[in-house]
Amino acid sequence: MRNAARLILAETMARRRRKHKVQPVEEENDFLSFAHSAADQAEQVVRKIIQASWNVCHFNMLPHWLQDNDYLKHGHRPPLPSFRDCFKSIFRIHTETGNIWTHLIGCIAFICIGAYFLVHPTLEIQLQEKLLFGIFFVGAIVCLGFSFAFHTVCCHSEFVSLLFSKLDYCGISLLIMCSNVPWLYYGFYCHFHPKVIYLIAVCVLGVATILISFLEKFSVPEWRTFRAGLFICFGLSGIIPAIHYGFLEGWFNSVSLKSLAWLFLMGLLYIAGAVLYALRIPERFFPGKFDIWLHSHQIFHLFVISGALVHFRGITELALHRVSFAQCDLANALIV
Repeated sequence: MRNAARLILAETMARRRRKHKVQPVEEENDFLSFAHSAADQAEQVVRKIIQASWNVCHFNMLPHWLQDNDYLKHGHRPPLPSFRDCFKSIFRIHTETGNIWTHLIGCIAFICIGAYFLVHPTLEIQLQEKLLFGIFFVGAIVCLGFSFAFHTVCCHSEFVSLLFSKLDYCGISLLIMCSNVPWLYYGFYCHFHPKVIYLIAVCVLGVATILISFLEKFSVPEWRTFRAGLFICFGLSGIIPAIHYGFLEGWFNSVSLKSLAWLFLMGLLYIAGAVLYALRIPERFFPGKFDIWLHSHQIFHLFVISGALVHFRGITELALHRVSFAQCDLANALIV
């Protein structure tokens, strides 16, 4: 009996020892399993974050509707089928960053200038002058705003890119048309018939250019030169009233010289920017070297803003002279 009790006790003690030895092993296995599971979950989270983000890509990786300038080799945004992602990309570095910010800052600047000019009480500007300058400010703000919007969302989808590119080109036509209205009004301040004829002509040309901008093929890269040429021709149409103005006011009149000088400088800036845009200079000569900064489209944007500011300065001086000093008699007012 004693031997049997001893055997049972020894077996029980052995069983307890085996149990205590197995338990730490099981606990270690549970910990390893938990750590492995946590690592898998962390990896999945990281993958989702990477998938939610995006990286710039090479020109050859873009879909056909995003392939606009083959001299810009790298740094392009891939398609971002979300307006939220498109607007978040404003704060990323890519080929459109400069295009976006140049006209965004320009748009905000003209909103501030226009608000100060039209609302500030100490300027004592008559309602008629406010309306005329308001036309110019609307053209500048809409042009720069449409351009900013296009360059922000052009990577969304083919439909959105095509739609906003048409709005962008319409904005350019509107800027040219609205810039001519105050200049023609004050330039022919004392000559009613020429003023009306030229104002009607520039509005007709502006509407025609806008309608052409809605053509299906107008936005394709192959029509780049045609687009630039069309806008240049629209802008150069102002040469005819400028020559007429010179004959009426006198070529060597101090006011005429100053007014035509500002007008000439504005036209030079617009045309120079359009030519660089059409010929894709400087990236044409250095492919891949101007992918992010200072490629032709960015330079074109800077020239547009500079031209608009120069034009604002010119029409401001011309309007101040006309309102303050011009004396119009009936005979001059009816000269054609």
